[in-house]
Amino acid sequence: MDRKQHIAIFTTASLPWMTGTAVNPLFRAAYLAKDGERKITLVIPWLSWKDQKLVYPNNTTFSSPSEQETYLRQWLGERIAFISDFNICFYPGKFAVDKRSILPVGDISEIITDEEADIAVLEEPEHLTWFHHGKRWKTKFRLVVGIIHTNYLEYVKREKNGRFQAFFLKYVNSWVVSIYCHKVIRLSAATQDYPRSIICNVHGVNPKFLDIGKKKYEQQHRNEQAFTKGAYYIGKMVWSKGYEELLKLLRDHQKELAGLEVDLYGTGEDSDQVKEAAEKLKLMVRVHPGRDHADPLFHDYKVFLNPSTTDVVCTTTAEALAMGKIVVCANHSSNDFFKQFPNCRIYDDGNGFVEATRKALSEEPAPLTDAQRYELSWEAATKRFLRVSELNQVSAKKMEKNSSKKFASMSLNLWKNIEDTSAYFHYVALGSETTRRTFGAIPGTLYPDEEQRKELGLASLTGRGGSIKITD
Repeated sequence: MDRKQHIAIFTTASLPWMTGTAVNPLFRAAYLAKDGERKITLVIPWLSWKDQKLVYPNNTTFSSPSEQETYLRQWLGERIAFISDFNICFYPGKFAVDKRSILPVGDISEIITDEEADIAVLEEPEHLTWFHHGKRWKTKFRLVVGIIHTNYLEYVKREKNGRFQAFFLKYVNSWVVSIYCHKVIRLSAATQDYPRSIICNVHGVNPKFLDIGKKKYEQQHRNEQAFTKGAYYIGKMVWSKGYEELLKLLRDHQKELAGLEVDLYGTGEDSDQVKEAAEKLKLMVRVHPGRDHADPLFHDYKVFLNPSTTDVVCTTTAEALAMGKIVVCANHSSNDFFKQFPNCRIYDDGNGFVEATRKALSEEPAPLTDAQRYELSWEAATKRFLRVSELNQVSAKKMEKNSSKKFASMSLNLWKNIEDTSAYFHYVALGSETTRRTFGAIPGTLYPDEEQRKELGLASLTGRGGSIKITD
């Protein structure tokens, strides 16, 4: 009897960090497991206490992986109306303060045993493989699908020497993604191009937002005033998340937008600077701490202003549309998916922003149809994912795998293939602490330390050639 297809979803973040790579893979795992036809394992980073304090909001910390898993399942259970049977495993991670990112420690592919290795989904494959040192993903899994979440080049361009860094990063990203992924899904054309890639939004909306939208539709159907507040924006409060563009638009067009009131919600490193800039405007722009977008506080807002051009597919834009609001956003490739919805208002320049904003505030949102609501859902996103990744067409024949030998002992046949040679070079280069640090890795992340092994129940490493296994 054939075994179920096993899909291991590796991602770069976990709740309670409310970021896209924490939330979306969790929903993906739940909806892929919904029909019971596949075995699903979600593989997420475990942070030691000191890193948890830096990353997780409201001083939330966990003493063990099982405690965090309980938190995740409870959070998910409050948002989906079905029981989804999938596994959760943790890999050792460390938080890079300079990158504001969690980076893997050791060979995280070994979290899945060779016997269980079937299909791997790498959420942010470039991020997961920049510093990978271990068995090649394509060798271990018969299919590796990378999902590109983040427009890293756009963020890097805004830093010091950004153009040079972006040029270098573009080639590094292409290099690691090509040697480790069979297929690549780009959520939108806002990401850099990759070999063997396809553009498709395989993300859905938290069902809570669709439920809010249904209630607003019922209010509209009863001819009640469903939206009693004006314009707002919500996002992590850093300049690169749209605040710089929004405040510039408001500053440059204060006269045309006289009387406009805008509420900004967010928490982040630039909160004080954003508040200071907002106070200098003649318009009424109020700055508030960040909150959950599903909070009842947001239900009655009619217009969501989002001029950000650093997103790939903006989660909060999708949530606002699902709640039945009008969204005013830039004519940018990251918003291509949203253009199909009548409540999405696109602008090309400052004058267009003024016109779209004023018009949106003077009109009522068009009620979402069932078809439009479905397009935003995780059911539709999962269907799109299965289609573009072609999981149902994967050959039942296993790729040749060697579970007993390290990458370095592979046959010299690999030198006959440019890609294999490139992968071997990456393996060798990232096995050196000096090279790793040159490329930007956190010191001491070639192997998990004693604290991480103890917290995760990892077997002891036998010298540099040891392997990482999760114990029962």
